[in-house]
Amino acid sequence: MVIELNQIWEFPIKEFHPLPRAKLGVGAHDMIGVEAKELGFKRSLLVTTGLRGSGIIEELIGKIEYQGVEVVLYDKVESNPKDYNVMDGAALYQKEKCDSVISVGGGSSHDAAKGIRIVVAHDGRNINEFEGFSKSTNKQNPPHIAVSTTAGTGSETSWAYVITDTSDMEKPHKWLAFDEASTPTLALDDPLLYYTCPQQWTAFCGFDVLAHGAEPYVSRLDFAPSLGNAIYSIGLVSKHLREAVYDPGNLKAREGMMNAQYIATQAFNSGGLGVIHSISHAISAFYDSAHGLNNAIALPRVWEYNLPSRYERYAEIAVAMGVDTKNMTTVQAADAAVEAAIRLAKDVGIPDNFGSIRSATYDKNRMNTGKYAGKGDVIKGDEKSVLKISEHIQEDWCTPGNPRQVTVESMIPVVSHAINESY
Repeated sequence: MVIELNQIWEFPIKEFHPLPRAKLGVGAHDMIGVEAKELGFKRSLLVTTGLRGSGIIEELIGKIEYQGVEVVLYDKVESNPKDYNVMDGAALYQKEKCDSVISVGGGSSHDAAKGIRIVVAHDGRNINEFEGFSKSTNKQNPPHIAVSTTAGTGSETSWAYVITDTSDMEKPHKWLAFDEASTPTLALDDPLLYYTCPQQWTAFCGFDVLAHGAEPYVSRLDFAPSLGNAIYSIGLVSKHLREAVYDPGNLKAREGMMNAQYIATQAFNSGGLGVIHSISHAISAFYDSAHGLNNAIALPRVWEYNLPSRYERYAEIAVAMGVDTKNMTTVQAADAAVEAAIRLAKDVGIPDNFGSIRSATYDKNRMNTGKYAGKGDVIKGDEKSVLKISEHIQEDWCTPGNPRQVTVESMIPVVSHAINESY
């Protein structure tokens, strides 16, 4: 029998992925016009979900135009950005002869903007052709400033973006791309812009951060340069998320979550993700529910599934989450991490399971609207639906990083519990 090296070392060479230049802190967003001008922007496509009623878009456009940079607004991006959002934005970019991109919002805005840049650089090719690792062949695409208004995705500082392929609505597919060419030129994170983020979305986004920190910490990649940021971000979320949710004007809490978002993304940027994200992508592919909410519901179930493969790491996560583990065994401490995650989810109002989500569960819920009209606003937990979701997980680019091996059969009880059962 011949043993290949990749059977001994799954990831013999691990790569550290660079991050864009960033400004973080109170007042950072005031610099957007100056930064755009210094980067040579002349006519920028501003990509956003709209953020209607917040006043943020109007304020930022004023600051940009004050510096002599023209703005073309594209505010049609949906949550879980769709392929048609990207293609429409790219068409507008080319029609208006823009030379740069500015995204404002959370991960949906930033991911759509990344996709727009990739499409523009490849003469209008369909964005769905770029799923996977480093699929772009033209690495020179429009410069990009990403301004975050949520503490969640970290897309403003990563080489990843996620798009939903809606070309076959009988089998919609939410896919992930990792591409250095998609990394923004500049990230602007300002906690003052988080103040208008709704309470529920603050909670959902916070669990996205927790997943971003936890998954590289237990990842099969076990990438040493990511571990410090990963565990520290977990501690920041545990310390600040409750206060950010229930006291939204608390600057210390908002700053804490801003920093957690940024460094958690630094962790997964090179340290990988896992099936928390794979489950989330699958659920939103079929039902268009919110990514952060999906992560929040999936997280305790996946932690419990992964425990036998990483007891020591989960015991350390428990400590980071404030659990006193001095009189516990490693296994008990690891179990306590799961309990701490469940407690945090309950404290910030996360629903018990996917089956309890309805259109009225949270603001700006797009389930059963647009291309998803007729799909219903109930996430089904029957055998057929659970199987479809479990199969989608197998195709996800996050799955290989999971510390415990994943099969369709092993995911079926995890997915079924997440849809049908409560803790």
